[in-house]
Amino acid sequence: MLRGWARPSVRRSGFDPLSNPIRPIDSASRRRIIEHIRNKWPEIMGAQLEKIERLRAFLPLSEEPRRLMPSGHPAVDTALGGGIRCGALHEVFAGEPGHETAAAGFALGLASRVASNKALLWIRQDFAALETGDISATGLLELGMDPARVFLFRAAHVEDALRAAGEGLACASLGALILETWGESKLLDLSLSRRLTLAAARHGVTVIHMHTHATPSTSAAETRWIVRAGASPANTENWGMPVFDASLARNRHGTTGQWVMEWNADDGVFRETAHPRPLVAAPFNRQAAAAMEPRRRIG
Repeated sequence: MLRGWARPSVRRSGFDPLSNPIRPIDSASRRRIIEHIRNKWPEIMGAQLEKIERLRAFLPLSEEPRRLMPSGHPAVDTALGGGIRCGALHEVFAGEPGHETAAAGFALGLASRVASNKALLWIRQDFAALETGDISATGLLELGMDPARVFLFRAAHVEDALRAAGEGLACASLGALILETWGESKLLDLSLSRRLTLAAARHGVTVIHMHTHATPSTSAAETRWIVRAGASPANTENWGMPVFDASLARNRHGTTGQWVMEWNADDGVFRETAHPRPLVAAPFNRQAAAAMEPRRRIG
């Protein structure tokens, strides 16, 4: 026997098979158990059959090819297999703090492409405007969007935002839905992404889930984009043509990659830019005069 080790005692564990034998069930108890199962069996099977029918309703949607909307950027469309997949879930993250506005502009561009001429619903938590700025009709016009087609819903909590998204996905007049959530939440898990994917496919409404101040996690999304602000050409006024440094980190139907993409507000499409130089944020201790370089970030 090794020192420091002892054979576990049966008595010390609190269970002794000799003093606690398994007692047989008498005939009366057996009849009661069988009768209980017979009474509950239709209810149990009915609930299971209902779940099977609900799942079966989604099976044809996963087999049918979904519509692809070209983004306008040739290399991106090649990686996506032809374009942005409609009736699916897409995720957008800001590459780093301070680039949330660029991520919002990129998400709006994706939503504008897939929505076509239908309405767009933007759901965001109410305090997001205090942190990253509010959505204005003038800004939408500069990006080539008709403000009359964009509906804004402010939610106090992430639970309210998710509930509004569920209601909005059932609206047939919507072409796309932007769901903007703030921070980490236990509700934003793999199960939620699966439900959003099924609802988007069932109703044909594309969901752009914009995660603000959150880290990417396991998801059922079709694509995942990491977006930073890109550098606009120097000494030029190109309002409505913001530049994005976009990384496709997840793609279920193709390859990933990184591109510098410019949004063309006149045509409502993404395109290649002749100035693929990424924008580097100025340090916080830099003087104001030095920070005011002839470059403009998306805003």
